[in-house]
Amino acid sequence: MPQVKDWLEAFRLRTLPLALSSIIAGGAMALSTGKMDWTVLNFCIITTIFLQILSNLANDYGDALKGTDNDQRLGPERSIQSGRISALQMKNAIIFFVLLSLASGISLLIFASKTIGWQLVLLFFLLGIAAILAAIKYTAGKGAYGYSGFGDIFVFLFFGVLGVSGTAFLISGEWSLEYLYIGSTIGCWSAGVLNLNNLRDHENDLSFNKRTIPVRIGFKKGKQYHFALILIGMLSSLGIIIGKEVTILNLIFLFSFIPIALHLKRFNKISQPKDLDPELKKLALSTFLFALLLFVANI
Repeated sequence: MPQVKDWLEAFRLRTLPLALSSIIAGGAMALSTGKMDWTVLNFCIITTIFLQILSNLANDYGDALKGTDNDQRLGPERSIQSGRISALQMKNAIIFFVLLSLASGISLLIFASKTIGWQLVLLFFLLGIAAILAAIKYTAGKGAYGYSGFGDIFVFLFFGVLGVSGTAFLISGEWSLEYLYIGSTIGCWSAGVLNLNNLRDHENDLSFNKRTIPVRIGFKKGKQYHFALILIGMLSSLGIIIGKEVTILNLIFLFSFIPIALHLKRFNKISQPKDLDPELKKLALSTFLFALLLFVANI
């Protein structure tokens, strides 16, 4: 039987800061409107944690069944691959976290309904179902979109635009173009983390017909694509200061550009895929820092 530590490793808790970046940034945008519902924000956080763990378990399950997780893969050893957790046990855990995500998401909408009204609750419920399906279908089952090169798009939407905008709207009941600016930043940088993962594993992925963007365009162009994602994200964030009085508080989020720039400097020098692994964590934490600084500036 798997031990607690085996499940904690399968949950990949180190991925949570990146997943929570969109929620923290969305909370910051809600604060900028002068409104905050801490209960709704907390349920956004809880639901996102469940969805991220669900995604990690489904990714482990899908790649294991397709044979992509193997000894040639450069990333960390996965749970089914190592034999610590069986495929059946992982499948049951996936079902459990689907139920947790549904329960938390429905609770979230009940509390948010007083702000957004019941007319919009159905729309957000459908978005929640889409988020659950997206978490599962990245690598699991037939037609897994991660094997067709569409992972970046889904990450940009769910980790970025929808995550930030949805959180801000559920809390404040208001819409702003700034949500899209910040959502695009978080989305681009989250897609950047995925791209680092895909660049690292592109040779093994090619062997198993996992057609990620680096597999489709090659390692060199995949690096150029990464630079584009990071720089577009940086530029997009500047949209929130257009037409505003420039103060230290308004610009505090720019401090997160320092580790981002250092990441790009290190990334530019990397020629071996195995050396990319440390950069995943650094970019993810830099994205989380950006969200935290936004939150501090608006609190």
